[in-house]
Amino acid sequence: LSIKLYNNILVFASCHHLSPSPTALFPAASRMKRGGSVMSPMFHKSFQDVHLLFEIMLSGVHFQDSGGFFVEDAELASLHRARDLKFICEKIIPRKLAEILRLIHNLSNQMGPLHQDDFERTLFTLVYTAQQVVNSTSEHQRDMWKGSFVSLYKAVKQDLTGTY
Repeated sequence: LSIKLYNNILVFASCHHLSPSPTALFPAASRMKRGGSVMSPMFHKSFQDVHLLFEIMLSGVHFQDSGGFFVEDAELASLHRARDLKFICEKIIPRKLAEILRLIHNLSNQMGPLHQDDFERTLFTLVYTAQQVVNSTSEHQRDMWKGSFVSLYKAVKQDLTGTY
């Protein structure tokens, strides 16, 4: 997934998705609490965040086998917003193939546009699946991850074009 395409999608999404999200698509988000209150972590809250995300992605990011999320540029990684991104990528987006398949199933049953936080998390999951395609060690694994990537891509495309 091209970083430029990702940047353009987030810019479009910021204008397109305005409602708060239910957490059904990303159950881990409903379990997140800070200071005793439930929070719905989201990276993208302004156009400045879009530019920062573009810079972070361009610098290089990796999902590690251990479950960690790593930003290559140490200066960018030290920013508060980068730590928010790390939190979302490590704790919210699905990382197991079965969880991603459940997300794809739920996305296929989604009526109407995705909420902004669900859209963003779907894109992060898409980036994760792209990395898994590249890192797969067997043809069977690669085919499974490719299928997941294509399905997530179609869900994002459907949401952006309004063809529900």
